[in-house]
Amino acid sequence: MSESKCPFHGSTTKPTVGTENTDWWPNQLNIDILRQHDSKSNPIPEVDYRENVKKLDIEAVKADVKTMLKDSKDWWPADWGHYGPFFIRMTWHAAGTYRTGDGRGGAATGAQRFAPLNSWPDNGNLDKARRLLWPIKEKYGNMLSWADLLVLVGNVAIEDMGGPNHGTVLGREDIWHPEKDIYWGAEDEWLGDNRYGETRQSLENPLAAVQMGLIYVNPEGPNSNPDPALSAQDIRETFKRMAMNDEETAALTAGGHTFGKAHGAGDAGFVEAEPEGAPVEMMGLGWNNKHASGVGVDAITSGIEGPWTTNPTQWDMGYLELLFKYEWELKKSPAGAWQWHPMDCAEEDMVPQVDGSDVKVLPMMTTADMGMKVDPIYNKICQRFLANPDEFGETFAKAWFKLLHRDMGPKTNYIAGDFKDVNYIWQDPTPIGKILTSSEEDAVRNALVNSGLSVQEMVNTAWASASTFRGSDNRGGANGARIRLQPQKDWDVNKPEELSKVLAAYEQIAAEQGTSVADVIVIGGAVGIEQAGGEKVEVTTGRGDATQEDTDADSFNLLKPRACGFRNYSEKEFAVSPEEIMLDKAQLLGLNPVEMTLLIGGLRAMGISHSGDGVWTDGTLDNSWFKTLLSMDVNWDTTGYNSYVASDRATGAEVRTASRTDLVLGSNSELRAIAEVYAQDDNNDKFISDFIKAWNKVMNADRFDLR
Repeated sequence: MSESKCPFHGSTTKPTVGTENTDWWPNQLNIDILRQHDSKSNPIPEVDYRENVKKLDIEAVKADVKTMLKDSKDWWPADWGHYGPFFIRMTWHAAGTYRTGDGRGGAATGAQRFAPLNSWPDNGNLDKARRLLWPIKEKYGNMLSWADLLVLVGNVAIEDMGGPNHGTVLGREDIWHPEKDIYWGAEDEWLGDNRYGETRQSLENPLAAVQMGLIYVNPEGPNSNPDPALSAQDIRETFKRMAMNDEETAALTAGGHTFGKAHGAGDAGFVEAEPEGAPVEMMGLGWNNKHASGVGVDAITSGIEGPWTTNPTQWDMGYLELLFKYEWELKKSPAGAWQWHPMDCAEEDMVPQVDGSDVKVLPMMTTADMGMKVDPIYNKICQRFLANPDEFGETFAKAWFKLLHRDMGPKTNYIAGDFKDVNYIWQDPTPIGKILTSSEEDAVRNALVNSGLSVQEMVNTAWASASTFRGSDNRGGANGARIRLQPQKDWDVNKPEELSKVLAAYEQIAAEQGTSVADVIVIGGAVGIEQAGGEKVEVTTGRGDATQEDTDADSFNLLKPRACGFRNYSEKEFAVSPEEIMLDKAQLLGLNPVEMTLLIGGLRAMGISHSGDGVWTDGTLDNSWFKTLLSMDVNWDTTGYNSYVASDRATGAEVRTASRTDLVLGSNSELRAIAEVYAQDDNNDKFISDFIKAWNKVMNADRFDLR
C-alpha cells in the first residue's frame, strides 16, 4: 500500500508565537494604522465636545481643582498636604511625549489613560493622579474631556502654588482606545536603548526619549551612568526633539523641579506590576507597593528619593539657589538609584518630611539636574535666571505653555480657555484670508485655465502644498501657502524649478484677482482635476498667506517628506519599506484605507509621479489606472530598490514600470479588494466622485475654522 500524503501544498512560512495572520505572515503590510481611532470605540459619538467646552465654566472647574489639591486621601496621601507637584508631573508627562519628528505624542488626545503610556516606568503612580481627578471628570462629564483636564490640572496646581502661568487652551477631544501604532522604539524591554547610531546625538527618528518607557532622559544619567556632562548632552538632544531650545529647556527643568520630590523610599523589588499587568482585583491600578505602608513617606516611584527645594509646594528661586549654593556629592537612594546631596547642608535648607512630622531631610538633585550646573551653556542661562527672577518666571511660563499646547497647532484650533491672547511663531501664525464670492472664484478659475499651466503642474503643486499637513500636531497644510517660502520651496520632492514657474503664475493671478496665493493653489488643483476628469470640484476659500517672518524654517523643515508614496518619491533607500512610509503619511493626513487607495490611483491616473513610475494612462482621471494595475496581461519583475518592470506575457516586451507603492494596491489583499471595486465597469463615476471627496479632505485638512 502506498504511503498516504497530504493533498495540500506546502508553505514556506511558519508561525512564530500564536496563529494570527501577523504570526503566519509577519512581513505582510499591516494597514491597521489607517483604522486608528475608529469611531466604533467611541461611546458618545453624538457629543460635540468642541461646542460643549465653549459653555464650560472654567473658573468653577478651577475652584474644584484647587479644593481637590488640598484634600489629602488616606489611600494616596498628598506630600505636605498638597497634590500640586504630583499633578504638575502628570501634566508634564501627558504633554511631554510630543516629538517634532512626526508630531505624534503630546496631550491632545488623553492617551495617558491607555497602554502603553499608562504603564510606562516613567509614569509610575500617575494612575493614582487620574483616580483623584475622577470626581471632577464625573461632575463635568461631556463638558470637559480627559485630555483637557489632564492639562488644566497642572496649570491650576502651578497657579495655586504661586507660580507663573499663561493659562490653558481647551478643545482637546478624547480617544477611546490605545494608539497602538505609534512607534515608541524597537526595544522589547523597559528602559532598553537600542535606538542610537554612532553617537548619543544619532538617536533614531522620530524618537525623542533616550530609553524605552521614559518621557525624556534617565534622571540618573545615560543608562544610569551618573555623569552630569553626558546627561546634559542627552537633555539637549531630547529637548531639541521636543521643539525646545537651551533657554526653554533650562527654564522647564528649573521651574518644574521647583515643586515636589522624587520617591524612592525602599527597594524597587517591593513594587508590583504596572496597571496593564496588574490583577483584576486592582481595578486598573498598578505599582502596588509592599514597602511598609506603601504610600506617603514609603512611596516608591522613580527610585530617586527626596525633594529638590526647601519649600516644595511654593514657587520660589529655591531650585537655582540650592543648585549653585552648594557642592554636591554622589550618593545612592534607599532604592539604590544614583542621586546627589549638598555637602555641609545648612539647617535652614533642610526640608520637612512629607507627612508633616518634625523630621527633616536633605534636598537632592538628580544627575540630570547637575547637568544644568556642569554644562557651560546651561550654567550661563541658569545663572542669568538666578540673577533675574522675573525673567526666569516669564521664560518658564512661556516654555510651559508651549510644552502643553505645541501639538494643538495654530490658534485657529483654540476653542476655549483662560489663555493669554499672545502669538508665538511655533503656532504657525497665518492671517485670515478672504472668502471669495462665486464670481470672484470663477474669475480665478478662468485665469488658471488660460495660464498655460498643465494638469500635472497644477495638481502636483496643490498636493505638495496641502499634503504637508500632520494631524498628529495640526501643522502644515495649504493654508498660509508656505510652499512659496523657505524651506519648502526648495525641497527636491516639490520639483523646485517647476514649482517656481507655477508660483510665479499663481502670484500674478492672486495679485490681479485680489485673493491669496494659498487659495489660488487649491483652486488650481481643482481646475487641473476638472480638466483631467470633467467633474466639478468644489473649493472652500478663505486661506491666508503667511510671511517668512512668521515661519520657523528649521521647524518646518521637519515636515519635509523624505519619501512620498503618493508622488512616487524617495530620496534614498530606507530601513522600512516605501509602502510602510506611505501608510504612515496617510495616517498623518487622516486618511482611511479607501481614501489612500483612491488618492494614489487618481494621482497616478493624472500623471503625478516624481520618478515617472506608475504612469500608465493618458492623464484622464478615470478608473483605467486600476484596470491596468489589476490586468493579468503582464508579468512583474523587480529591477532594484522600489523599482519594477512589467513584461507583456505574449511578446515579452517591457510595457510599463512601477514602484512598490503602486504594486501594493494589487498585492495586498485588503488594498486589492478596494482597488477591484473602483476598477469595475460600473464604478468609474463613483471613482471620480470619491476621489474628489478624498482630495478635498486633504485640501481642507488644516481648515480648523470649518470644523
